[in-house]
Amino acid sequence: MGNPEQMTIQRPGNVVRSPVDIATAPFWVEILLGGAADGENTAVRASLDPGTITHWHTHPRGQLLYALSGKGLAQREGRAVEELRAGDAVWFAAGEKHWHGATPDSPFSYISIQATEAGRIVDWLEPVEVLS
Repeated sequence: MGNPEQMTIQRPGNVVRSPVDIATAPFWVEILLGGAADGENTAVRASLDPGTITHWHTHPRGQLLYALSGKGLAQREGRAVEELRAGDAVWFAAGEKHWHGATPDSPFSYISIQATEAGRIVDWLEPVEVLS
């Protein structure tokens, strides 16, 4: 599925559970825009239960994460964990190893936008061992 060639409206409701091996628990994902060719964007709305965090991962062309609701956490490798709140926008550079997720006491939802390169938008890595 590539980016639409004309105005397209995506109605809510086409949500699925994430794969089980990319976070501490499956979470709800809705594909808002699917890009297949190099440079095309994908956009995803994700909703995580309290305490759910992704594994470490990178994006070949970077990722914009926009916090919608709840309280979230994000960390890039070697740096402190940062708290995220609704309205925060976070940019992860191409190849920057990071994770993000919900705080232990709050659900967290966000929209992420990332471009396709060589048929992929993300490279999943190992689970996060210690939140620091």
